[in-house]
Amino acid sequence: MRLMRIGAAGRERPVVRVDADHYVDVSDRFGDYDAAFFASGGIAEARALAAERVAAGAVSAFGGVRIGAPIARPHQILCVGLNYADHAAETGQAVPAEPILFTKAPNTLIGPYDDVRIPRGSSRTDWEVELGIVVGTRASYLDSDEQARAAIAGYVLVNDVSEREFQNDRGGQWVKGKSAETFNPAGPWLATPDEIGDVRALSLWLDVDGVRRQDGTTATMIFDPVYLVRYISQFMVLEPGDLINTGTPPGVGLGMTPPTYLVPGNVLRLGISGLGEQRQTVVGPR
Repeated sequence: MRLMRIGAAGRERPVVRVDADHYVDVSDRFGDYDAAFFASGGIAEARALAAERVAAGAVSAFGGVRIGAPIARPHQILCVGLNYADHAAETGQAVPAEPILFTKAPNTLIGPYDDVRIPRGSSRTDWEVELGIVVGTRASYLDSDEQARAAIAGYVLVNDVSEREFQNDRGGQWVKGKSAETFNPAGPWLATPDEIGDVRALSLWLDVDGVRRQDGTTATMIFDPVYLVRYISQFMVLEPGDLINTGTPPGVGLGMTPPTYLVPGNVLRLGISGLGEQRQTVVGPR
């Protein structure tokens, strides 16, 4: 099943994707794809409801409707740094022995086709295509991979936009370079795990102005999604609807020679197999 949210920013409603052109509206039953939805077993109910409505022909066309992020603003966005061996190499850093964790402001979450805004004072805004994990249940001190796997509601395409000067040269606190407005496009849909198959065999790619910059695979992940959920649960309580960005493959602007960063007017296109594609136009500061 593929969950989506459509409508104007701040007024999105939950739907279930039927195919590239059609959806089933489930907003009369669910207020949103939020913590309450995931905690109450909403995925199973939404699956059954969508099947009933498809059988009854109660489908609608997307048309020109805006696509929002597929989940409501989460309790937290957690990120994993240097989780691809080839990305660690391009940045000149060692492969970590344990996951590097940091947070990202939850209000960075935007839709997959919304503009990305360069923050004030930025000269080093960068791109990062990533696989996102959406947590489906409250999780703390998980004891096994089976428990961690059961805690995953689904997967989503994200762009972990980053400001490298803020991240690396302003006191060494990565959250500063990760939390500007619009810095976490997500979607277009959340795919439940049964839609994905082998999560360690997904291709990821990103283009800037039509030029391929990132072209990787989750096979080079150091720590896979199940491991990450189990590991993170040892340090904090994961809540339903939380988002975990799992790291990026090589090809970021920071790793280019010379380093190359985003400027207003750039167009980003990115995708992950099974999770759709995004497109963002880069705009200048407010």
